[in-house]
Amino acid sequence: MRTAVEGLDLPALDRFFAERIPGFRGELTAERLSGGRSNLTYLLTDGTTRWVLRRPPLGGLTPSAHDVLREHRVVSALSDSVVPVPRAVAHSEGDPLGVPFSVVEYVPGPVIRTEEELHTLPQIDIDRCAHALIDVLARLHSVDPDGVGLGAFGRAQGYLGRQVRRWNDQWQRIRTRALPDVDALYARLAEAHPVESGASIVHGDFRIDNVILTPGEPAAVRAVVDWEMATLGDPIADLGVHIAYSDPAFAPVLGGSAASTSPRLPAASELTNRYAETTGRDLSNFPFYLALGYFKVAVIAEGIHYRFEQGVTRGAGFDSVGEATAPLAAAGLRALSGNLETP
Repeated sequence: MRTAVEGLDLPALDRFFAERIPGFRGELTAERLSGGRSNLTYLLTDGTTRWVLRRPPLGGLTPSAHDVLREHRVVSALSDSVVPVPRAVAHSEGDPLGVPFSVVEYVPGPVIRTEEELHTLPQIDIDRCAHALIDVLARLHSVDPDGVGLGAFGRAQGYLGRQVRRWNDQWQRIRTRALPDVDALYARLAEAHPVESGASIVHGDFRIDNVILTPGEPAAVRAVVDWEMATLGDPIADLGVHIAYSDPAFAPVLGGSAASTSPRLPAASELTNRYAETTGRDLSNFPFYLALGYFKVAVIAEGIHYRFEQGVTRGAGFDSVGEATAPLAAAGLRALSGNLETP
């Protein structure tokens, strides 16, 4: 008798796969994959083929934060683009799990999540990996949304203002305590934001552990994953959140050791300069984008902490996530003063 897996109805998925996936050989087994703090991720196999299924968490949902169907749409659109993504296989709006879910091919390769994993690499490879991430981000921002069928994927104009309002709305829904710096950061961001630099497909959550690398070649990205926050918007916002993730204040969100916070990664200024040189984009207003990134990550951390307090998280390492919210907000306020480098 196969082992039950919380969050999945394996017999129902057997029937779904038999109807929707050619070559399915019957009777899935599954295991939950570690890493994500938002949607639940499972590795499925019929003994011959492997797939990855993503579904929302078991409770404590916030609007727009766990949109696996959005993820499926963007991965499908980017499948033949310059951005490497897993091949989209199937999706459902509810049946048979009672919640939306998406299925993609399994892409083998290392995912670097912790500082310890990153530090097994020589410094030259750490630098090459960090530069490769910036180059992939630049390629994403070069994709013509209309050309891949995503021209109506979101309202590109007014993106920055909507992001500030949206993440404040999330904060009001999931806050577990009063944190003045979060409110102050929102107020500063809402006062004024720069003219948007343009519009492109944005990932929304771009960091080192959301990519699958090529075995033995850390500078070659095999797939970018976790697209549930993707939309059309100002591309520099993607760079801002990527740099915000390098702050040591983010480490508690991933159990105390996040590869993105490693002091051995290139300096933020080096990465932003590489992005500017590759894309030709003007980063003179980058302090705002970095502060917006900090605001977003602070609210994400609080949302994880909220679900932990509600008792609906699964896995280890959630008890310290709430420690990150206030320091991330404080870092956002510092960023608005023009301090680019993370501590």
